[in-house]
Amino acid sequence: MQSFSTFVVNNVRWLSGAFLLTLVSSFGQTFFIALSNGGIRETFGLSHGEFGGLYMLATVLSAATLPFLGRPLDRYSTVTMAIATMLMLACASIAMGLAGSLPTLLLALYLLRLFGQGMMTQTALTATGRWFAANRGRAVSVVTLGFHVGGALLPFLFVLVAGLVGWRGSWFVCAAFILVVALPLVCALVWKERNPQSEIQPRAQRAVKHWTRAEVLRDPTFYAICLGVLAPAFVGTTIFFHQVYLTELRSWPLQLFASGFAVLSATTMAFALLAGWLVDRFSAVQLLPLFLLPLALACFAAAYLTAPFAIFVFMALLGISYGFSSTLEGAMWPVIYGTAHLGAIRSVVVAVMVLASAMGPGITGYLIDAGVDYALQLALMGIYSLAAAVLMWRVSRRLMRGLSVGWNVSSS
Repeated sequence: MQSFSTFVVNNVRWLSGAFLLTLVSSFGQTFFIALSNGGIRETFGLSHGEFGGLYMLATVLSAATLPFLGRPLDRYSTVTMAIATMLMLACASIAMGLAGSLPTLLLALYLLRLFGQGMMTQTALTATGRWFAANRGRAVSVVTLGFHVGGALLPFLFVLVAGLVGWRGSWFVCAAFILVVALPLVCALVWKERNPQSEIQPRAQRAVKHWTRAEVLRDPTFYAICLGVLAPAFVGTTIFFHQVYLTELRSWPLQLFASGFAVLSATTMAFALLAGWLVDRFSAVQLLPLFLLPLALACFAAAYLTAPFAIFVFMALLGISYGFSSTLEGAMWPVIYGTAHLGAIRSVVVAVMVLASAMGPGITGYLIDAGVDYALQLALMGIYSLAAAVLMWRVSRRLMRGLSVGWNVSSS
């Protein structure tokens, strides 16, 4: 297996293109949209629960749409899908800046979630899953760094720009960045598809058949895995969407909480790269149970630690979970189900994750309005993560047995 530096240098154009796609997906991620939370609620006169409910509706609608947009990823080139997705994301950013009523705000949120978190992520990881075989773990770990670099840099830049031009004006700046900077760079980098045939894929990680989406949807194992995969999206989105409420509850300075994102990003990037090395050395399936344990500890830290240092404990634990989950989630689906219909399959996976990220802010927002103890809610998320880790351990053992003898529909 070639060294990491040699691998990156030899494949820099494809890795850089997919990295940019994941970075730009930040404009549709909850942590970024939540930066306008206060301005939106003030402008439209919404409570925490009302805005959370509107956000949940927009995200549920985007999750319902995603499966219909998955098949084109299996039919058209990466550059074609990237251009279409980025143009729509730019339109969504403009719509956010222009929103003047609740229906137009709902439309803007829907488009941001669909083409930001949804299609931008799906385009990047589907292409990476097809472009790489033996080094898929390392490739995914590099590409997913775009999520974490975006999380580290963009909130600071957005707040800075918003201080100058307001929250609406900041969204116009986002659209300009997509059209003037990101789109030309991505087109130049990924216009030519990478051929993975030069790599020898490890036999233990090779799918014996290419599943169709219909076959996957009949496989109980798929739903079991999704129960674990949705946990980080649910927990992280919920806490970051209501970060202002959490800081008020704990009497933490909001600036101190914001500084914790640097810890989150650094930890996430370090463990994403570590996970990439481990995936290529072992397999994504073997590592499947690991990412939920630090997530459970992060939930318990947020629930029961009240001193300011808890911010950095929580962020570090969440970063470990995010780092492992982002790499594993991108690398394991091609191993289990093949690559011929990967776009259609991933569209369902991303829809599940988007749906999970929709449920958290909405449900928690209404529970906050109803006076339900927030620490209790966080603790229950931790218990769910522990239960899901046990389930992933059982699924991992079963998948390893199945892949070793030739995984197929009948064996599921």
